[in-house]
Amino acid sequence: MAGAVSALFILDIKGRCLISRHYRGDISSVEAERFFTKLLEKEEDIESQGPIVYDNGVSHVFFQHNNVYLMAVSRQNCNVASLIVFLHRLANVFEYYFEELEEESLRDNFVVVYELLDEMMDFGYPQYTEATILSEFIKTDAYRLEVTQRPPMAVTNAVSWRNEGIFYKKNEVFLDVVESVNILINSNRQILRSEVVGALKMRTCLSGMPECKLGLNDRLLMDAQGRTTEGKSIDLEDVRFHQCVRLARFESDRTISFIPPDGSFDLMTYRLNTQVKPLIWIDAQVERHARSRVMLIKARSQFRERSNATNVHIDIPVPSDATKPIVRTTMGSASYAPEHDSIVWRIKTFPGDKVYMLGAEFKLPSVTYEDGTTDRKAPIRVKFEIPYFTVSGIQVRHLKVIEKSAYQTLPWVRYITMAGEYEIRL
Repeated sequence: MAGAVSALFILDIKGRCLISRHYRGDISSVEAERFFTKLLEKEEDIESQGPIVYDNGVSHVFFQHNNVYLMAVSRQNCNVASLIVFLHRLANVFEYYFEELEEESLRDNFVVVYELLDEMMDFGYPQYTEATILSEFIKTDAYRLEVTQRPPMAVTNAVSWRNEGIFYKKNEVFLDVVESVNILINSNRQILRSEVVGALKMRTCLSGMPECKLGLNDRLLMDAQGRTTEGKSIDLEDVRFHQCVRLARFESDRTISFIPPDGSFDLMTYRLNTQVKPLIWIDAQVERHARSRVMLIKARSQFRERSNATNVHIDIPVPSDATKPIVRTTMGSASYAPEHDSIVWRIKTFPGDKVYMLGAEFKLPSVTYEDGTTDRKAPIRVKFEIPYFTVSGIQVRHLKVIEKSAYQTLPWVRYITMAGEYEIRL
C-alpha cells in the first residue's frame, strides 16, 4: 500500500460515530463525523457518490453494511482498491464474531471490536484479515483468555492461511481443472469473440504443514528443462495464483510450489485468448410468415467421438407474442418457456461428432408483424459440460505432497469443460 490509513470509523445510518480507531493522529473524529453528516445531507442516496470521496486533502473510503457505515480515512496517497478490500474483510471478520454486523451487535461487543481493529491494522497498515487466525488469540468470551497464551503459528510465520495441528485419518487432495469457453458468433457465422477462462480448484484434506508441488505441461517449463514430450504443451497466459504459491520460485523455474490452505480454494486461474473451435455448432433457419414462424435448429458437436457433453441446454428465443409452439426433436426434450420468451432444448447426453435437430412452428396473433417488422434480436444461448476434456490441452503431469511425517496421500485429478458466455446470433 502506497500510503497509510489515518483512522478507521464505524458510523450509524445518520453519520454519527459509533467506534473510531486512530492510527496516526492527524484526523479527529469530529472532522470525520462532520464530513459524513454533510455528505448525507447533500445526497439522499449516498451510494450515488461512490465508495471514494476526496475532501480538503483527505481521502474517505467507505461502504454501507446493514445499518452502519465502515470508513477509512487518510491524508496520504493510498491504494484505495486495497482499502476497499480491507473494509470488506473487516466486515467479514465482524460477521464471523457477531454473526450479524449491525449497530446493536457493535455496541454489545465494543471491547472485541477494538481488539480486532488493533490486530488487523498497525500504524495504518493492514496486518491479519483471516477470521480463523484472529479467532485463535482474540476470544469473544473474555474469561477464556489466557495470560501466557502463545500466539498461533500463522501470526509468527509467513503461512497465515493455514493453522497448525490439522489432522486427518485419510489424507487426500482433490484437483479440478475447470475451463469455461466464451464464444460469440454473429449471424454470418463468423466468430467475433473466442476465449478460454480456466481455474485449478483444489480441496485439501491434509495433516500437518505439507508442501505441495504441481507440474503442468507448461511449454516454458519444458523448454527450460530440455524435455520433449509426445503430448501437447501450452503457453499459460494471464496467470493468477492464490497467495499460498511461491511466486519467486515460479518466476525462476516455473515450478508451482505451495503450502495449501485447509479445505477448498482456487489455486490458479488463467486465460487463453486463442481461436477456439466451437464445441457445439448451431445452425438456425427461420421462415417468417405474416402470422407464423417456422424454425429449424441444427446442433452439431465438434469434439472427439469418445467424449460426451452432458446437461446440454439450448435456449432459443421466440417472439414475445408467440402462442404455444409445436416442437419436435430428434434427441432430448424441448419445452416452451413463455416467461423467458424462449424454447429450451435439453439433451442429457450429447456424444461427439453427432448432429441433432429441432423443429418448431408457432403462431403470432399480434398484427405488429404484418408490416414487415423484424423479430427481436436475442441470441441463442448454449450451456453444457464435457467431463474429462479440456479445450486448451492443459494436463497435470504430477502432484506431489511432501510432509515431515511421510504419510501416504491420495491425489485425485478431474477435468471439466463447460460453456461460459456461449452465444450465437440469429
